[in-house]
Amino acid sequence: MDKIEQFLECSKFAVAGASTDREKYGNKVLRCFKQNNRSVVPINPKDGVVEDLNAVKSVGELPDDIEALSIVTPPPVTAKIVDAAIEKGIMQLWMQPGSENEEAIKKAVNAGANVIYGGDCILVAMGYRE
Repeated sequence: MDKIEQFLECSKFAVAGASTDREKYGNKVLRCFKQNNRSVVPINPKDGVVEDLNAVKSVGELPDDIEALSIVTPPPVTAKIVDAAIEKGIMQLWMQPGSENEEAIKKAVNAGANVIYGGDCILVAMGYRE
């Protein structure tokens, strides 16, 4: 099974960088999970609700049953998100194009995580509709 299949086989997801701005990818990725009837929790440090879903402020606040994390953050933030995900035991990580962080990729791989990065976009893989 390839990395993308492994990620999408999970049943509970979170989106780091979930945004209330519908033009931003952090919002589109969240809506993509909703369009595909997936259980998803937005992570947004400022807004308590994103796309009618209750948001948490950090990875550490995620419910323990979250299996996979889609990361849509600037690279310096991605490093912190990955550290928190590994600490929480979330080992399915998808860094959207533009959010990749080399150090974070190495850390995640060394921790045994399934890490998707380098151009694959979840919006394409899951068939996002605007």
